Amino acid sequence: MFAVLKTGGKQYKVQSGDVLRVEKLAANAGDTVQFNEVLMVGSTVGAPLVEGAGVQAEVIDQIKGQKVIHFVRRRRKHSSKRTKGHRQQLTLLRITEILEKGADKSGVMAAVGAGSVGAVAVAAAKPAPKKAAPKKAAPKKAAQPAEAAPEVGSKPANLLTEARGGEADDLK
Repeated sequence: MFAVLKTGGKQYKVQSGDVLRVEKLAANAGDTVQFNEVLMVGSTVGAPLVEGAGVQAEVIDQIKGQKVIHFVRRRRKHSSKRTKGHRQQLTLLRITEILEKGADKSGVMAAVGAGSVGAVAVAAAKPAPKKAAPKKAAPKKAAQPAEAAPEVGSKPANLLTEARGGEADDLK
């Protein structure tokens, strides 16, 4: 039996025992992961996913892919060249089992990409500690008269026309 699963933005047709290179997953060598985004199992086609289906795989290793070279050449007035390259991070998997039903009850860790935050990672995070009850507000003070004299050392409302501290500047 075969299945079509989706991971890392790509779709893979797999059978039990296949070895597969996928985009990097957050799992170590020897771990068992489960793919729950199964588009097709045998002759059953999902709309868009097959309910309760899953594909279990064992992580063999974390590897780097072949070097990808990006070459840029500008012609005409400014002839310049630039070569860039990188090696994609990949996870090597061996498909162990294809489940048609009951994948949600299997208890195997769901496959989560290395750079993404999935629903499983959010659910595994500890809940935030509850905050203490807010304190009661202090009683309001009596209203002060509207024309209160400015305090010495306080900042005036308009620094261009008034001096600091309520006194005129001594420019002598």
